[in-house]
Amino acid sequence: MMALADTCMYAVALSLIGPVKLAVTTNFSINFLHRARPADLLAEGRILKLGKRLVVMEVTVHSDGHDEPVAHATGTYSVPPGSIAPGTAVQ
Repeated sequence: MMALADTCMYAVALSLIGPVKLAVTTNFSINFLHRARPADLLAEGRILKLGKRLVVMEVTVHSDGHDEPVAHATGTYSVPPGSIAPGTAVQ
């Protein structure tokens, strides 16, 4: 679940800032909320803040077909200086 959540964060961050080399996880925290059902795990991520050097995100992980989340993660990605275009905003 941790790998899924981190990969989701990476995809969400790069969907806004583009393909940036050396964008790395600098902080990651996960809370395991419920036992995962025997089904595929689905992750949904969103950006909480997009700054000049840091991207703060959260991810909710669900078992496919079940409404209760099995995990909630938050994380921060660091991006190299100048990688985020001026005027890029969270939509």
